[in-house]
Amino acid sequence: MKMTNSNANYQYPLDDTWTTAEIITVTTLYQQVEAANETGTETAALLAAYRAFKTVVPAKSEEKRLGREFEAASGYSIYRTIRAANASNKQRFKVQG
Repeated sequence: MKMTNSNANYQYPLDDTWTTAEIITVTTLYQQVEAANETGTETAALLAAYRAFKTVVPAKSEEKRLGREFEAASGYSIYRTIRAANASNKQRFKVQG
């Protein structure tokens, strides 16, 4: 199942077996990662979205697969974004590229 991003011409990688609530949780992380890479976002909101994402996608292998698909579509790395946010001590976070 794919969900189109309203800001760009690509689709979010989603799983057909997820509930609506789970799709919203995963989509929220994707949107937070986009914001962190484009305009900046609240560090706490990004990390909270990642923690919620991990409740839907607890397996590392699935997380990596979705991360690869998201990066191929958007150009943004969930892994690198979250790693940089964890290292940040600022309330607002923007990936420095």
